[in-house]
Amino acid sequence: MDIRRLARGNVEWDRLERVIRTLADRYDREEVRVEFLEADNWLSTPCVIDERWFVKIVSRQNALVHAVLTTGRNVGAVSAGTGGFFGRFDTPREMVEHEYEATERMREIGINAPQPIEAFEVNGLGVLVLEYLPEFRSLDDAPDWLVAERATELFDMLATLRDHGMAHGDLRAENILLCEGEFYFIDATNVHDDRVGETTAYDLACALAVLEPRIGARDAVQAAATVYESEELLSARRFLDFVRLRPDHEFDSTTLRTELEAAADQGQR
Repeated sequence: MDIRRLARGNVEWDRLERVIRTLADRYDREEVRVEFLEADNWLSTPCVIDERWFVKIVSRQNALVHAVLTTGRNVGAVSAGTGGFFGRFDTPREMVEHEYEATERMREIGINAPQPIEAFEVNGLGVLVLEYLPEFRSLDDAPDWLVAERATELFDMLATLRDHGMAHGDLRAENILLCEGEFYFIDATNVHDDRVGETTAYDLACALAVLEPRIGARDAVQAAATVYESEELLSARRFLDFVRLRPDHEFDSTTLRTELEAAADQGQR
């Protein structure tokens, strides 16, 4: 069995049925059409309801896995020379309530994100309901020419988060969606809001790690340099080795570091 599936675990069918019945009652439907999604997702059981709502069902095991991942990420942050800045959740309900609030706040400051509908608990399971985006694709599925053409927009979105004291905290290609020609962010994680300098640098390092294999280190850094100051570019260097250890990022950290230093040097002249 795939390690991610093993770690995620399976929610018993009767508990899932209770969630679906609850959703039908809440939305005044006698019955609903449910499509469970195949996803390499450690932290929820995702499904689509009536092709209208995207639902994430979070179990206690998902919350425990998140706590383990959070501990590992904080160790990685310490190894990068900063204190840990990732926050943990104690319950499934806390997980879905945080994602609801983070998604709502992103929309309030002008970042594209699915509209959050509600977050609640059913029989110990956290349930998050979001707008379902039809015909979306992740950045992984976009052609390289489009990624190159739109790279600056990605950094603009991250800079908007920074300007409002926020960060994504889990930026990877599958959390960047394209829908009707627009970028959307999903799955923002919990980071401490009093550590904006470090979380900004971490988000920037993750974005560069996403883009480098697609458009090359130089073009990725040049796109970032149109948005970020030299000091911020240099701050991202400390997180490159940490990000490279994550299983969802594979990139040339050495070349990125060289390009960051060159861009920062040019910007300081």
